[in-house]
Amino acid sequence: MTDATRPAPHDRATPPPLPPGWTARAAGPADAPALHALLTAHEEAVTGTPSSHRSAVEAALSPAAAPAQRHVLALDEHGRVRAWASAQDRAAGRVLAQVVVDPALDADTADAVAATAFTWVDDAARAIAAERGLAATQADTGALPADEQRQRWLAAAGYRHTRSWLQMTRPTRPEDVDADSPPPARVRVRRVRRAEDGMPDGADLMAVHVVLEESFTDHFNYHPERFEELVARLRADPGHRWDHWWLAESVDPGQPSRPVGALVAAVSPGRDGGPDGTYVAYLGVLRSARGRGAARALLAAAVADAARRGRGHVALEVDADSPTGADRLYESLGFRTAAVTQSWHRDVRVDDGS
Repeated sequence: MTDATRPAPHDRATPPPLPPGWTARAAGPADAPALHALLTAHEEAVTGTPSSHRSAVEAALSPAAAPAQRHVLALDEHGRVRAWASAQDRAAGRVLAQVVVDPALDADTADAVAATAFTWVDDAARAIAAERGLAATQADTGALPADEQRQRWLAAAGYRHTRSWLQMTRPTRPEDVDADSPPPARVRVRRVRRAEDGMPDGADLMAVHVVLEESFTDHFNYHPERFEELVARLRADPGHRWDHWWLAESVDPGQPSRPVGALVAAVSPGRDGGPDGTYVAYLGVLRSARGRGAARALLAAAVADAARRGRGHVALEVDADSPTGADRLYESLGFRTAAVTQSWHRDVRVDDGS
């Protein structure tokens, strides 16, 4: 089958079939080892270094994640898992899509299987949008600049490259244990309060949600996320810890303190016996409070915390075209770009196959 005759995966009149003898089925927790191996093989083929952890795969397949995630596997004629397609209900109007194909497949077979997988993603995105009462949704997936095969699949499936992201990291150093002292004069940073039973204070959690939602309204591809959705999704991350949530508060003289910034981080498991790291999942500052040092203070708190815990590094992702120039702040704090990733988007309508 040539590229000229291969049907486009978003053409619902002629959905691409799997190769002869292949089958498809839903995925479950028992598939985690096979899917982690598949993901590792893909990463090694593209970058030479695997970066995914089995715990993340297990979390994606867990019963707790089931309400928001859908998975389909493609098995060859011998029953081996050769492809994995998934769709996650990420927020109103946004579905995170993932397609992983065994790099050991020949090019024509891989192309055909990928085409089928992206059709499955479309179907899942339509179902998710319909359940939310939406007429359409965005399918959001990614690629690496060096992965020309995946970029070709995405273009054929109707996706477009919309943004690039800097994956930044900095090693921790002994002196970082004092990185959060002294704090800026107009900002106070503290962890989210917790009760005696270890659970976080509800008002603090809601403050984090409000700050993050308001902070990101002017950022690329913002989609509103309800409070319960944010908390449930972050708690499902195997690296989630309640003591990795921080608030920055204004402390202007004569004025009551108020939340103006928030940071949520997670544990990033170490590889090959190396120390764990800290991953900054969210860092937001209200537009009205920018320029007061809140973002710098929050990052300093996360870096100091990582150093005190013996973590080897702190990592984060930032929009390469951030309207706030966040990458310059991170560079000034010792972060350096370790990799660049791409966002690819496609609009999927419920009532047709476009």
